[in-house]
Amino acid sequence: MNAFKADLMMFFVTICWGSSYLFMKMGLDTLSEFNLIALRFGLAFLLAAALFYRRLRHVDRETLKFSIILGSILFLIFTMLTYGLKTTTTSNAGFLVSLTVIFVPILNTFVFKNKIDLNLKLSILIALTGIAFLTVQLPFHVLPGDLLCVMCAFLYAIHIIITGHAAPKVDTLNLGIIQLGVAGFWGLLFSVIFENPVLPSTKEGWISILALSILCSALGFIIQTVAQKYTSAARTGLIFSLEPVFAALFGYLFIQEIMSGKEFFGAFLVLFSIVFTTIRREKQTVMVEKRGA
Repeated sequence: MNAFKADLMMFFVTICWGSSYLFMKMGLDTLSEFNLIALRFGLAFLLAAALFYRRLRHVDRETLKFSIILGSILFLIFTMLTYGLKTTTTSNAGFLVSLTVIFVPILNTFVFKNKIDLNLKLSILIALTGIAFLTVQLPFHVLPGDLLCVMCAFLYAIHIIITGHAAPKVDTLNLGIIQLGVAGFWGLLFSVIFENPVLPSTKEGWISILALSILCSALGFIIQTVAQKYTSAARTGLIFSLEPVFAALFGYLFIQEIMSGKEFFGAFLVLFSIVFTTIRREKQTVMVEKRGA
């Protein structure tokens, strides 16, 4: 596979993930939050496990340990997101969750005791300004859903850092598949305790669940795993930065969500900070590699 085909595959994954906010909104019209998580990740796990069942027969203790940790965090991430989508728009959710790109270097700074350089400080300032334009309503208040989406982005950053720590030690394919099952298990458990778990009762409900589990979770994960080997981290990051753009586009096309001028400006600032951070991180990586050569 060449880099161009890999980039096209990553672009397809980004479209799928951008559409996931719309499908979650649709699913929440007929399903409870934990019920939605259980069905999404449970079906995704079953599909991925069926495709790679031979690989799953050889799971070591380290892979299982990190799968449980990451799957539990994944459950928390989507708990925040599904509850957040109840009181915010798909476009706001998409742009706020994409702040993960900003949170990762911030958390790395605290974990590895690195200094925050001027470029990162600038990115944080731009992102915070964008968040203010996106979320603050007049008279002054912030929607609970927006706050939950920011918390979701923070948890996503933790998930990425732990994944980066675990990846060299484990089978990454098994890690990805099992954590889908763990997230689905927690969703089912909480649904049984706090809700009345059911299957979708409408055509729209089934469309949302099948799209979320097959396109956005199982297929998206598998394609990303394959394609990421053939393209650069910078190109992957830039392609993934389009996710909130697609989230806003799908929200506008299918449920008539219209962003105000203030929200457009905030979204632009958030997107700019993400792209700027991604490009700076890639340049720093290249400089380190050149020095080590």
